[in-house]
Formats: sequence, structure tokens, C-alpha cells
Amino acid sequence: MTKLLIGLLVGCLTAPLMAEPSGELLESLNSRVLRIQVGLTNGQFGLGSGVVVAENQVVTNCHVVANASSISVLSGGAVYHAVGVKPDWKHDVCMLQMEDLPLAPVKMKSSSELKYEQPVFTIGYPSFVPAPVTTQGVVKGLFSLDDSVIVRATPTFRQGASGGGLFDESGTLVGLITLKSPGKDAYYYYMSIDWVQALLNKPAGPVVVKSELPFWGKPAAQWPNFMKVVFPYLHKDWNGLKTVAAQWVKQEPASTEAWFYLAAAEYETHDLTLAEQHLHRVVSMNEQHSQAFYYLGLIAEANGKHSEALASVDTLNQLDAEKAVELTVAMKTLP
Repeated sequence: MTKLLIGLLVGCLTAPLMAEPSGELLESLNSRVLRIQVGLTNGQFGLGSGVVVAENQVVTNCHVVANASSISVLSGGAVYHAVGVKPDWKHDVCMLQMEDLPLAPVKMKSSSELKYEQPVFTIGYPSFVPAPVTTQGVVKGLFSLDDSVIVRATPTFRQGASGGGLFDESGTLVGLITLKSPGKDAYYYYMSIDWVQALLNKPAGPVVVKSELPFWGKPAAQWPNFMKVVFPYLHKDWNGLKTVAAQWVKQEPASTEAWFYLAAAEYETHDLTLAEQHLHRVVSMNEQHSQAFYYLGLIAEANGKHSEALASVDTLNQLDAEKAVELTVAMKTLP
């Protein structure tokens, strides 16, 4: 499987753990999340994951099957060979056309219906593990791209899980495991189910296809705005972040995240008045934006409004208890 090389955003504390999916639900889904094995044109092979989304159709990432000479899916010890591929290279979503695959599809719904802090879990096949692995967490970001959204969520995954599924508490597929940022504070990103559904009724082409780069593999100048804030944010270049975020706000004034990163840059450059104004705009657009409430608490405490800061702590206790603890500690260190 292709290694992911893109550095994205710095991390934040993990949200409270969701209730574990039932054994019955996991057993049902595990049978429909499959190991994918790819024979490559250079004679080597790659591994990934895929999800059965329609009769004889398995979705995965295009980077999993890039440069393939053959593609197989493994289920219960049986091997099934793909007879065609329907690629959406830009969004890194590829549909495998199968024959006689005896597995029922999972349920799907639009990734655009997700909410911040909503519990979710993943299923995939990292590395060479013989059985699917499940991780749990919550949704932390929704970034508009084209006609849908990129999902950021806290469930972790490792190489090999690409193409596996992100599911909501009911077991409905809401995202496709795709890429992560490097380092211990990694962010985890999932492609939209809207792009999966768009491929269902398209005709399949040959298995051997010419590979193209997804949006995240393009040169930095062509990245979407949510990727362009990466380096200034990561390296605490707050003036640089302010410049990038201001351009993002101008291009996408309806983007909650654009206003948030602008406000974060303003806070860090001590422009508390504008930061507070823009953070209130963020929470008016998205009342579950925990990072915005964190900064609002810091600003309130810095301005001597202790009761307002405590109100932010209370709100965070409902959204992200660990972030609430972080804010409480940070408030004690403010001058």
C-alpha cells in the first residue's frame, strides 16, 4: 500500500470514549469489511482494506490499488478476484467490481450528516493482522471539499487499514479510512460516503489502470485550504497562519474551520478582541466546536471574566471532558 506522506494538522486531546459497539454489531460488520491484496506491476504486492457497499461492489482507496496488475479480496479464507475498477482518483475512492461475492452490503449515509463530537468507530486490517481491528472515538472536524466533506475523527488507524470503514453507532458507513498526519499527535481523515455512492452506478473499467494523484498528493499550492493551514499552525507561525486563514475566510466565508483558525491566530498574536468576535461566530455556526469554547474560556479568564470562563468549562464537560480539564489547567497559569 502506498505510504502516506502528507503532514496535516497538529492534534488536540482525545474526546471521551464512546460506548463500545456490541459484539453482535461488530460480528455483522466484520464479515463485510475485507482484506484487499494487490499484485503490483513491479512484481511486488500491497495490502489494504475494503467495504462491501453493494452487490458485487467493494469500495477502497485508490492509493490501495494504484499500479495494480491484479486485485483480490479475502473473506473467510476464500479469495475473490476483482474484474473491474471504478476510480475517483481526485477523492481517493475506488470501487472494485466483483463477481459472485456472497456478502450483503453495509448501510450507508452521507458524511455531510455527521456532527462534531458524534461517536464513531473504524474497522480495518492494519499491517498483517489476520482479523479486523476496531478503534473508537468522535468526529472532530468536517471540511468542505467539492460537493461534500472530508471527515476528521479521533479513531486511530495504521497502514493497511486504508479503505476500511468509519461507522456511526448504528453501524452505518459514514466515511472511508484514508490518511493521517505523522507524529504522536496525528489527525485521522476519512473520505466522504457521497463520493462512494456516486460511483455505484458507473461502469467499471479494467483492473490495470493508470494511477493519478489524489487531492492530498498534489503540490502544496493545489491543496485545499484546510491543508494549507498545516505548517504555520504546526510550527506556531501565528502571523503566517493569520495570512492563510484570512485567505480561507475570504474564499469560504461559510467555513466554520476557516473562522476558527483565523481566531486561533488572532488569539496567539494577542488580538483578543477580534479573536473573541470570531470565536463567537464559530460557535454560532457550530455549537459543538470544542476548540472554540476552549479559546473563549482562555479569553474570558484573561479578561477577568471568571464566571464566563467557568461557563466554557461547563460546556466543554458536555462536549469533550479532557478538553475541559485542559482549559481548567490553562486558566490557572494565565497571568
